[in-house]
Amino acid sequence: MKQFILPFVFLFSVLATAQNAVNDTILLSRKNAETLFLQNNLSLIAERLNIDIAQAQIIQAKLWPNPTFSINEFNLWRNTGSEELPAIWGNYGRFQEFGASLEQLVYTAGKRKKMIAIEKVGADMALEYYKNFLRNLKMEFRNNLTAMQYNQAKKTVYQKQLQSVQNLTKAYAIQVKEGNISQGDYIRLKASELEFLNEINAITIENNSLQSEMKKLLHLSPLSYIKLSQDDAIPDMNAVNDLNILNSLADDANYRPDVKLAKLNEKYNQNQYVYQKALKTPDITLEASYDRGGNIMQNFFGLGFSIDLPFFDRNQGNIKAAQFSVEQSKLNKQEVLNNAQAEILETYNNFKAVQKLYENIGTDYQIKLDKMLDSYLTSFKNRNISLLVYLDYVEAYLNNKMILLDTQKELNNRLEEFKNASGQELN
Repeated sequence: MKQFILPFVFLFSVLATAQNAVNDTILLSRKNAETLFLQNNLSLIAERLNIDIAQAQIIQAKLWPNPTFSINEFNLWRNTGSEELPAIWGNYGRFQEFGASLEQLVYTAGKRKKMIAIEKVGADMALEYYKNFLRNLKMEFRNNLTAMQYNQAKKTVYQKQLQSVQNLTKAYAIQVKEGNISQGDYIRLKASELEFLNEINAITIENNSLQSEMKKLLHLSPLSYIKLSQDDAIPDMNAVNDLNILNSLADDANYRPDVKLAKLNEKYNQNQYVYQKALKTPDITLEASYDRGGNIMQNFFGLGFSIDLPFFDRNQGNIKAAQFSVEQSKLNKQEVLNNAQAEILETYNNFKAVQKLYENIGTDYQIKLDKMLDSYLTSFKNRNISLLVYLDYVEAYLNNKMILLDTQKELNNRLEEFKNASGQELN
């Protein structure tokens, strides 16, 4: 009997565990969600490693080239007519000749310092690349948060109305059977119920897509379900209200990582130009050598050096190319700055337009709208208004609710656009 029961107990426990996993709801505020995002996002972590890579390049640039040690002219057998030399060890080495040399490359014209300067600018650029990547990823993430908040708030509104209509539909079905209400009124209510069900289904499908994208950004289990708090659906706008955008337009543009990158790119090319000019000065190779039995001295020690003679190649082409790169980066920097200032002004004006619309609606309008709906529902139940009047108001209520939610969503999105354009958090 126990052998028969145990498989079913095991199957039940597995199903229960799976059900709990699917229902693993995570309640998050926008702030908590962003904290998880910054900690867990894999692409962000990977991009951050580029800063460490750039720092490692600075370490490499500081290193001197390794010396070169070589042994040559070593004979393995005695040639006819070989002169006898003093033995190296025991009886060995009386007829062995060999040479050895040690070479060290020495950079001239401060090339090493100039290369270090280039790599340091490269490290600064890697940091700004990361900031720019983070800036754009934050905007995408926050817009996804806004879309999810909007989606869930919209679903709550429709579910509330669906519940009311379903209760009325059930009551009407009973009244139709008793002959107290016409079949037409019941069909009209049933049609509204189906419309709400269809809308909720579309909202659910959209939410599934948002859930999938958000779980990838937060690196959460696919079986989890994210529920966002609606308490912070309205952004804090005080920082933007206090900002004198027109007077600080140029300063705000300097906060943007892409503007900083354009400036660093100019500096990088300037350092490259200086380095290319230094390359026209030949480097020197110092040499210390030893030769046994190869010339008039049995043991010869010598010093020497080698240097390229810059008769033909004085790095003219690379110097000219680096000079053009400097001029090009100056033009690119000015273009990026102009675009940044235009974006800041455009996104600021867009945000202020939506903010004005939101303020015109009024913060207490939503409360009044909900109270009015309850009042209409009560009047309808008391037979003070007709079904047509009630459903007309429900339709008007939903339209106004969607305008409110759309405005809140647009307010968040426009604020994030302005933050992204100015390169500042503002709060």
